Amino acid sequence: MASYALQIAGLVLGSVGMVGTVAVTVMPQWRVSAFIESNIVVFENLWEGLWMNCMRHANIRMQCKIYDSLLALPPDLQASRGLMCAASVLSFLAFMTAVLGMKCTRCTGEDEKVKGHILLVAGILFVITGIMVLIPVSWVANSIIRDFYNPVVNIAQKRELGDALYIGWTTALVLIAGGALFCCVFCCSGKSSSSYRYSIPSHRTTQKSYHMEKKSPSVYSKKYLSQWNLPERRIISILEHLNCVAGYSSNFLVCMMQAVPQAILVSWLIWEMNTNDLIDN
Repeated sequence: MASYALQIAGLVLGSVGMVGTVAVTVMPQWRVSAFIESNIVVFENLWEGLWMNCMRHANIRMQCKIYDSLLALPPDLQASRGLMCAASVLSFLAFMTAVLGMKCTRCTGEDEKVKGHILLVAGILFVITGIMVLIPVSWVANSIIRDFYNPVVNIAQKRELGDALYIGWTTALVLIAGGALFCCVFCCSGKSSSSYRYSIPSHRTTQKSYHMEKKSPSVYSKKYLSQWNLPERRIISILEHLNCVAGYSSNFLVCMMQAVPQAILVSWLIWEMNTNDLIDN
């Protein structure tokens, strides 16, 4: 039950992270206008994103323009565009992989070990996606802060941190948390399967215990059959074959073919001894 709850929580965090990744990629609020010193025109807000820049006039009308050339962008925005596109695709792949590994999904079968490995792959993909989101967001934020405190940069060209950066940091943490939950699900399923495996004896364990029984036959059975003075080697041989049948060996038919004649022979000897005792009495 705890494993299933972790799966649901990880899937919810992964879906939120996927939506946040796409939203951060398309949002234009990466860089916003900084109203400092002589730049006090608060009726115009300038937004700069990965794909376009927008000018908003007095919270009424907004005009956006797509960048004419990729090479005209700063290096941080060029790298951020590629990383965010890759992160969006990777987050979708991670989400679909997590859906396939869920306990309620039937298309991947009922093997918990296979589903555990699928969830592990999904968790790793989510963690990688979170790191890929964190890198461009932090890179752009670092360049904005550096230019803001640089006295050489013109005041009109200084920018502040936009809403997309804060959403990007939150999205990165959510993706990493979702991936960590899926990795925890894999660890929990591995421990539970190990305990289950050791609680039930395997086929090799049965054969091992069978060979141990062959080396030390039942003392009670030997004492019970020795009252008719049967040869010791014959008794041990019969008990070994009977233990072979009782141990569910892989050579069941061979053991039966060997044990049945021995049992018939013992029954005949016991019957003959009882008959002789009755005649003597």
